Amino acid sequence: MAIVSVKEILEHAWGHKYGVPAINVFNYETVKWAIEAAEEERLPIIIQFYPGFAEHIALKYVADFAVDMAKKARVPVAVHLDHSPSYEIAVGGIRDGFPSVMVDGSVLPYEENVELTRAVVRVAEVFGVDVEAELGHVGSGSSLDDIVNEKNYTSIEDAVDFTERTGCGSLAIAVGNAHGVYIREPRLDFDRIRAIRSAVKVPLVLHGCSDIPDDQLKESVNLGLSKFNIATEYDRAFYTAIAARADKTEQKGSFFRLQEEAAKDIRAFVAGKLRLLNPNGYAL
Repeated sequence: MAIVSVKEILEHAWGHKYGVPAINVFNYETVKWAIEAAEEERLPIIIQFYPGFAEHIALKYVADFAVDMAKKARVPVAVHLDHSPSYEIAVGGIRDGFPSVMVDGSVLPYEENVELTRAVVRVAEVFGVDVEAELGHVGSGSSLDDIVNEKNYTSIEDAVDFTERTGCGSLAIAVGNAHGVYIREPRLDFDRIRAIRSAVKVPLVLHGCSDIPDDQLKESVNLGLSKFNIATEYDRAFYTAIAARADKTEQKGSFFRLQEEAAKDIRAFVAGKLRLLNPNGYAL
């Protein structure tokens, strides 16, 4: 099956009432295992890479092998560059071969976020690349204020204005979610999700989905959210699977063997997220 665009996957998910996990990867194996899990479950998936990891592996390398694997997958797979904090990084991701990029101007004043996003969209349109943007403050799970202060949340009125003026293909919103490990259990603002979904015309994205309770994620799908970013939990699953098999007393240690033995656990983790975000039983 040929690689598909993020926009295509998200619009299909929105119309068929399922959510798509966007798995943050960090090497070849983490891409491979996520796609294999999606093939086993017969569900679409998004593979994404955080540009802050570029010091460990160049964006172009990730784009090359992720796109190649997506083209050969037996289910729809999209490839996306996550959280580009600047015009230069987002456009660099387009140059390096990512079919979809996120530009995150949410820390900027509103009008500057509009201008930044619109500038990236103009370049992306030339190359047929999708653009995700962010509005509201999706902060850190370690900050209680970032989670509970409604002043950080996405305004319904701003969401309408922002999407219409920028032309972004999808919008990440702040509704009580945050990045990283949560200091307390998050409580998503379902009324706000419902209102934004009713007001805007593009697919909606939820960042910081690691450790959000299952019932809240299912409800978010049913309210119309489409893309669910999962990074912290995937990294943790990889670490836990490797650590459980490591033996410091072993004379002939093999990291490659550890990875191969951990693969089953990692695929099971991704498969669980695919099933969780498919509460209405969609099947390809």
